[in-house]
Amino acid sequence: MESLHISPDSFRYRGMIGTGGIGSGSFFVLNGNETLGREESRSGHFLDRRDYCKLHIISHYVRALLGPAFLTLPIGKVGEDEVGKRLCAEMGEVGLDMRYVEQVSGLPTLFAFCYIYPDGSGGNLSTDDSASAHVDAAAVLRAAGAFLPWQGNGVALAAPEVPIEARAALLKLATEHCFFRVASFTSEEMADAFTLGMLREVDLLAINIDEATAAAGFPATADRAEIIHLAVVRFHAENPAMLVSVTAGKDGVWYSDGTRLDHRPAFLVPAESTAGAGDAHTAGMIVGLTAGLPFADAVQLGTLVAALSVTSPHTIHPGIDRQSLRVFVGEHGLEVSENNRMMLEGVC
Repeated sequence: MESLHISPDSFRYRGMIGTGGIGSGSFFVLNGNETLGREESRSGHFLDRRDYCKLHIISHYVRALLGPAFLTLPIGKVGEDEVGKRLCAEMGEVGLDMRYVEQVSGLPTLFAFCYIYPDGSGGNLSTDDSASAHVDAAAVLRAAGAFLPWQGNGVALAAPEVPIEARAALLKLATEHCFFRVASFTSEEMADAFTLGMLREVDLLAINIDEATAAAGFPATADRAEIIHLAVVRFHAENPAMLVSVTAGKDGVWYSDGTRLDHRPAFLVPAESTAGAGDAHTAGMIVGLTAGLPFADAVQLGTLVAALSVTSPHTIHPGIDRQSLRVFVGEHGLEVSENNRMMLEGVC
C-alpha cells in the first residue's frame, strides 16, 4: 500500500537521531495456569509473533508515517548473529539510516524469551550481556557530526534497553544542538532520571502507568488519578516546560503541557496483542509534533497509531502508514480531530 506523505516543507523538524534497544524475542504459551516451579518441566507452544525492541519500533513507525524526506538515524549495537543480521536488514528495508548501528562480534543480539500463561499473565527472560548493553556514551559521541546539519531542527530519542549513560550523552548532545528531546525510562530507572538531572534535558517524557507509579512513589494499589497527578507534579517541579504523556492501556492516556492535566480515552478495537502499543503511541506523538500539530492532537495521533498497532500479533504492525490509518478510522467510525483528519488526508 503506497503511503501518502506530508510535504517536507511543512515539517517542524528535519530528522530524528535516537538510541535504545535493538533486538528480538519469542513468545511461548505454557500449558496450565499454575506458576512454573523452579525445577519443573512443562509443555507449551510458540506463538507466531515477531517481537522487536523499543528503538526499532519507534523508528519504524516514524519513518513509515513521515516518509523518506524525514531522515531517521538509530544508534545501537547488534551481534554478528543471524538475529542481528535479520534486524539490520529489516531496518534498512524500511529506510532507516543504519550508519550508526554496529554489528559486534562475540556478543549476542538483545533477545527476550516471553512466557505466557493461558490466563494472559506471564513474564520474560532477556539476555543481560547483549550487544545493546554495550551501547555507551562513546557510541553516541561517534554520531555527534550527524547533529550539526539539523541544528535547531531535529528530534532526539532516548529510549530504554541501552545503558542510561548512553541516553544521557544523547540528551546532552541534543541540548547543545537545540533538538526536540524525547525520552522514556523504565520503572527501575526513574529514580536515576531524577538523581542525574536527566529530566531537565527532556521536552517530551513518554511513559506508562507503572513508570508513573515509580515516579510518584506510591504502591500500585493506590488510586490511579492520584498517582498520575503526583507524578506529573514531580515531573514539572523538575522541568516546568516538559510535555508529559502517561499511557494506561485500555484506560487511555493522561497528558500535561505544564499548565493542565488532561485525559484521552483509548480507541477500543479488537486486539491481537498489546505488546509494543506504548512505543507506537510515542512514535505517533513524534510524528504529530513533527507535522506541527498541537500537543493534544499529537497525543490523539499516538492513540490512533497504538490502536492500529494492537490489531497485529507482532510488536511492529507491518502495514501501518498514513493511508492505512485513514482507512482504519473510517472502518471503525473513530472520531479524530480536524487537524488529524487533514494530516491523514495529506493536507498540511
